[in-house]
Amino acid sequence: MSAPDGPDRHGRAALVTDAHWPTDSWVRPESVLVDTGVGLAVRRLEGDGHPVVLVHGLASNALLWRHVAEDLNDRGHAVACLDLRGHGRSDRPPEGHTTAQAAADLNACMTAMGWGDRRPIVAGQSWGGNVVLRAAQTSDQWGGVAAVDGGWIHLRRRFESFDDCWEQLAPPDFGQRAPDEALSWIGTMVQSWPPGALEAVIGNLEVVDGQVRNRLDRRHHRSIVHSLWSDDPADVYPGVTVPVSLIVAGRSASDDVDAAAAGLPDATVGWHPEAHHDIHLQHPDLVSREILALLDRVKGSAA
Repeated sequence: MSAPDGPDRHGRAALVTDAHWPTDSWVRPESVLVDTGVGLAVRRLEGDGHPVVLVHGLASNALLWRHVAEDLNDRGHAVACLDLRGHGRSDRPPEGHTTAQAAADLNACMTAMGWGDRRPIVAGQSWGGNVVLRAAQTSDQWGGVAAVDGGWIHLRRRFESFDDCWEQLAPPDFGQRAPDEALSWIGTMVQSWPPGALEAVIGNLEVVDGQVRNRLDRRHHRSIVHSLWSDDPADVYPGVTVPVSLIVAGRSASDDVDAAAAGLPDATVGWHPEAHHDIHLQHPDLVSREILALLDRVKGSAA
């Protein structure tokens, strides 16, 4: 594994534009091999404190965790933010785009990084919440889990058939947008969002043959959505024996959250009705406090 380099992690410089598409100004990712021919892009912030791993949601990327990562690192914690298979800067193999495989990749990544023995805390947002709970069910290397507005997602409860599910949840297509047009449209869309939103959204996209498209292939997106429709997270809950913090944004999904809290052996719930789904981008200080509180619980249970 190569050591991360690039701009200072606190840099707030404008986007650096190459010949095709803007690149982000944060820590350069390293590639960590998790499967034959498959590397995950990992951005690491070194520290002596208890390590924390941050996992994004569906069709997202590690950059949405930037401000949470920096806050935790400022408090001394080692932090790793990764792009899951098919996302961001990670490799995009033709197969393995499911919740179960993403969890297996995450566990393999920690082993390859040598972090497994350190019992890191892992936080996952949205689909990433389902991924990290599955990872904790299938591996004993985790010290605690923060499920950030996800982890309880089971789309079969909302849609009788997967065809109906995909019709409603298929990602938007950028069509024939040229890079300049797409950048202008995205800039307008995120102008009221928190700092870092533009870089984070741009990290989900790429330019191919002069046109903008999603980094996550549409077929791979469909495969992940199918796993969220077919896999019942209730089957995972009993096997997650470490402390879990359920961090809930908005006012929806209360029944699903209640079921998760009841099914997990050691779970607490933090309700944040004022927040939107990307709470880690909107309120990074709040999410950091929730993760720090989980770390205190983990230390208390180990005492």
